[in-house]
Amino acid sequence: MAEITRFAPSPTGHLHLGHVASVLHGWRAATESGGRFILRVEDIDTTRCRPEFIADLYADLAWLGLSWPQPVRRQSEHMADYRAVLDYLAAHGLLYPCFCTRRDIAEAAGAPHHAPDGALVYPGTCRHMDPGLRAARLAARTPHALRLDMARALQWPGANTLTWHELGEGPQPADAAAFGDVVLARRDVPASYHLCVTHDDALQGITLVTRGADLRPATGLHRLLQHIMGWPAPRYSHHALLCDAAGRRLAKRDGAPSIRAMRAGGMTPQQVMEAAGGGHHISAVSSGTGSL
Repeated sequence: MAEITRFAPSPTGHLHLGHVASVLHGWRAATESGGRFILRVEDIDTTRCRPEFIADLYADLAWLGLSWPQPVRRQSEHMADYRAVLDYLAAHGLLYPCFCTRRDIAEAAGAPHHAPDGALVYPGTCRHMDPGLRAARLAARTPHALRLDMARALQWPGANTLTWHELGEGPQPADAAAFGDVVLARRDVPASYHLCVTHDDALQGITLVTRGADLRPATGLHRLLQHIMGWPAPRYSHHALLCDAAGRRLAKRDGAPSIRAMRAGGMTPQQVMEAAGGGHHISAVSSGTGSL
């Protein structure tokens, strides 16, 4: 099967070796099957994403010898697409406004219960708010988020028997309930990662999602959104994360060495890709025969 895969970074910093490892997983799956590899920029968080990081992203990938179909989809340019999804969910009674602050949620949670992504599971404070009070707060433009009503979403026909396919493992149970009433939009980020990634994977015809093992728990939630929206379900391949000498996964927030710094330090594209675990594919990339 010719796979369509993608690399979809958020431009909140410079690429590091962990990103290169992720690129290689997707590239291999696409090229070895005679398929296509797509680059997408997930810049929906306009408070943290910066144009210079996007330019540097393109430059770093080109320096590694990669190319990709044009134009590149930038999520910030397609807000109407995500608004339409939110409108659909709202029309089916699956969204509600939440006026709680993070402090409110922490104080109301009692014994903290965390979702698979580490966030506090929302205790449902605003789910059953008096309709009059809700309307008054909305009319007053009180800041709020939009949450998925998980209990209602799981009543969608077929939602309780969903699975997702992990490459090499087969069907896995889709546990969306563990996330509780997850936020799908808020004032500073008008559409969440979970909503945008599932929408764009469907729009771009992605057949195999290759991504880090840290995102594996979110797959159950993504399958629920795909099911409700009638989007096709891709297969998934979650790869191990690169770690530093202390065993911590490489991350921008922890100051992981950037590809740009490696370039400035004299490393070659081949050395960078070997460090990311791609040494046995370097000749194809370097010669152009493995161009994306």
